[in-house]
Amino acid sequence: MAASSPSKTPLRPARRRQRSVRVTVAVALLSIATLGVVLALPTRSFAWMAVAATFALVCAWASARIIYNELAQSRRENAADRAAQADAYRTMFAVRAEEQAQFASAMTDKLARTDREVQELSGTLVDAEQRAAEAERRVQREARRASDLEAKVGELEEELEQRRAEEEDQLAVWDAAQFKLPGMGEDTDTVGDLMAWEDAVTSATSTDETTRKPA
Repeated sequence: MAASSPSKTPLRPARRRQRSVRVTVAVALLSIATLGVVLALPTRSFAWMAVAATFALVCAWASARIIYNELAQSRRENAADRAAQADAYRTMFAVRAEEQAQFASAMTDKLARTDREVQELSGTLVDAEQRAAEAERRVQREARRASDLEAKVGELEEELEQRRAEEEDQLAVWDAAQFKLPGMGEDTDTVGDLMAWEDAVTSATSTDETTRKPA
């Protein structure tokens, strides 16, 4: 439509001038015919009136022919203009339809890419959640192990304290026995006490060894 309008714009003033000239000629012929009849009436002559009537009839038919040609040409020009406009609109609609199809195709591809990206991100998020859950389970296991180790350390410390207390008691008994030996001579009670103390130390040592092996 934009391409057809510039080529038709210079022709419109010429067409309008042609139409105005034809209409002016038709009006002039009718005026001349009317003037001839008006001039022939006062003469009251049959010859002049017949000539005036014939001239008026010829001018009327000529004017009618001119007006008819003008109307036919106007209709043809209007039809041509409407056909050109229809072609222009058809071309414009075809271009718009093609642009719309390209836009729809581009948007469809973009939406498809967006859907794929969303699916990939969803898969990545699921993997990250699984890894986070696995890491949390590992942390919980390590925390349980640490608590178990702390409990074992506490038990070992208690056992160590008990052993230290027993050793201190044994050392105290040994020291007391040593202090009693010089003044007791060959007393059988003291010898019996020493033998009992040695048995106790031996049993305690064996007990310590058996308790240390599982640890």
